[in-house]
Amino acid sequence: MTEDPRREAPAVARNREPLLAVLRGLLPPTGLVLEVASGTGEHCAFFAAALPALAFQPTAPEAEDRASIDAWCAGLRNVRAALDLDATAAAWPVPRADAVLCVNMIHIAPWDATLGLLRGAARVLAPGAPLLLYGPFRRAGIPTAPSNEAFDESLRTRDPRWGLRLLEDVAAEAARAGFGPAEVTEMPANNLTVRFRRA
Repeated sequence: MTEDPRREAPAVARNREPLLAVLRGLLPPTGLVLEVASGTGEHCAFFAAALPALAFQPTAPEAEDRASIDAWCAGLRNVRAALDLDATAAAWPVPRADAVLCVNMIHIAPWDATLGLLRGAARVLAPGAPLLLYGPFRRAGIPTAPSNEAFDESLRTRDPRWGLRLLEDVAAEAARAGFGPAEVTEMPANNLTVRFRRA
């Protein structure tokens, strides 16, 4: 009996509905959504099933993740096979996209991954197209929720290069990469959805 390659992330069941509700208003009505760091693939499968007019290209740098993504998305005609994509790479395997989506990556990756994500998204997006980020952030002048402080501490204990990013730092680097200002949507559990538009 073949082992099921699908992996599960408990947070997906909690955040997928609120995130989908926001994405409906932020994603283009048609076109290709490039998802960077698709993780288990559960988000991609859920969003693709709910948004059949969009095509989804999931990605992950780890073979085990790509196997999980493809298993979750099996049978969805608007999802392409998962690709190997390192956000820091100078060239991505997808030359053009109508939107770039990245869920819960930048706080569990080195800062270089955020910089690579911004540069890569700027390369593949046309003017006006969105880069969408979801996850916990710090914001200047706004106290961080105790749960996020504890999460940040646990991340930095696991890897000192990880941790919650200051939204203003991300926005400044996004501007350098060629994006407009951040458009922020408050989400449950002290998370944010942030949209940057390619200038």
